[in-house]
Amino acid sequence: MTVYLVGAGPGDPGLLTVRGASLLAEADVVVYDRLSVVALLDAAPASAERINVGKQPGRPSTTQDDINSLLVERGRRGQSVVRLKGGDPFVFARGGEEARALAAAGVPYEVVPGITSAVAAPAYAGIPLTLRHSSTSFTVVTGHEDPDKGGELDWGAVARLGGTIVVLMGVGRIDRIVDRLVAGGLSPDTPAAAVIWGTRPNQRTVRTTLGGLPTADLASPATIVIGRVAAMDLDWFESRPLFGTTVVVTRARAQASELVSRLRLEGADTLEVPAIRIEDPPDGGAALASAVERLREGHYDWTVVTSPNGARRLLGALRDGRDVRSRLAAIGPGTADVLAAGNLVPDLVPERFVAESLLEAFPRPPGGGGPEGGGGPEGGGGPAGGGGKVLVARAEVARDVLPDGLRAAGWEVDVVAAYRTVAEPLDPAMLDAVATADVVTFTSSSTVDRFVEAVGVDRVPPVVAAIGPVTAATARRHGLTVDVEAEEHTIEGLVAAVASTMAARR
Repeated sequence: MTVYLVGAGPGDPGLLTVRGASLLAEADVVVYDRLSVVALLDAAPASAERINVGKQPGRPSTTQDDINSLLVERGRRGQSVVRLKGGDPFVFARGGEEARALAAAGVPYEVVPGITSAVAAPAYAGIPLTLRHSSTSFTVVTGHEDPDKGGELDWGAVARLGGTIVVLMGVGRIDRIVDRLVAGGLSPDTPAAAVIWGTRPNQRTVRTTLGGLPTADLASPATIVIGRVAAMDLDWFESRPLFGTTVVVTRARAQASELVSRLRLEGADTLEVPAIRIEDPPDGGAALASAVERLREGHYDWTVVTSPNGARRLLGALRDGRDVRSRLAAIGPGTADVLAAGNLVPDLVPERFVAESLLEAFPRPPGGGGPEGGGGPEGGGGPAGGGGKVLVARAEVARDVLPDGLRAAGWEVDVVAAYRTVAEPLDPAMLDAVATADVVTFTSSSTVDRFVEAVGVDRVPPVVAAIGPVTAATARRHGLTVDVEAEEHTIEGLVAAVASTMAARR
């Protein structure tokens, strides 16, 4: 196997290269440091060993020699080792030393370039490093070299180069750097900016002048830009509606990615606290399998699926779409999308994504038996004189509004548990993080129940957002004030409602 020196990029997980993501997904071991994006570790297999070798200022840390030895030792074991490094492994990241150690030991290695913060952080702050007619070059230097060890740069030469100067790791020596650049001929009034934690949800941009840098509110890690372009403010990242907002996502971990990615696109920092886990029902899916056999035989006129989880379980129990010898109804576009991915197109999706709306739209039983149903299409689709039978695939524990309403309309209803939700144990460290978050999102009643049970009402973030009225009602029963309720009961609708509410409050 091989040791891969992978550039993790400057912070935004979306800036990891396709090659880096592919290797991370197949890693046996991930060796990462402080400036790597911890969220990227979720992209590695659950079975992968994760080893933190980060260097923490003022704290004991793993030496570079020890890191080199670790990479050599794991590489010799024949493991697939991803050395995840912030930025680019060959730009002020000591990747060259690690590659040299691997080469000397005869261990195969590959270098996967990453996006350096020298370019990405200014871009996320709206600062172009070059501009026609004003800055036609840029110079990247490190401010970390120790002058007492003979490592200081010729700052006078840097000052005379012209164009844009980008300084990495320079906060600790900013006074000396400014003095040298001014002595080299740069005016103290030269525009300057420092992008702190660039490309991340907690990014902060300080705009000042070269002379103002020593007294500016700086912190590490910072990318410092000096030159005329630093006066530009083509802001796009920090102006997003959820920038600076921490949002708790309570969905099951396997289903959280869509919500997390949409929130991040709006600028949010997300905290994944999965309150539930999706499991087989207590019978291991036996009732669903039996129902699918009857479905295959044309026993039902309609099959109703109430959630994306139910849709996934139903698809998993089918041989293929030909097993569904009935008409198909789905509550919500998310459920319909899952079915469509399995080549099943629902015949009925109600306008509102709740059981009550489906009842309003559902047809009368074949032959008009029973009380009048809603104004939807005529029933039928099963065998002649099919008896008006409906299969409802849903969670083990769910509201009985739908089956009771269908029975009241004259339908014969079989309800099968396609899955169940169970509480997901929470890391105690998560509880403190939750208490400092700004928003919590709930996508189902089960996420509300389990989250409140694990966290307690007192630690619930100040803004509560629910995907729809049923979930909102459950939150209120727990004594929570629901601040956001999505008009469109989808992930996209929930994110839009949260963004609108937080932008208005800001």
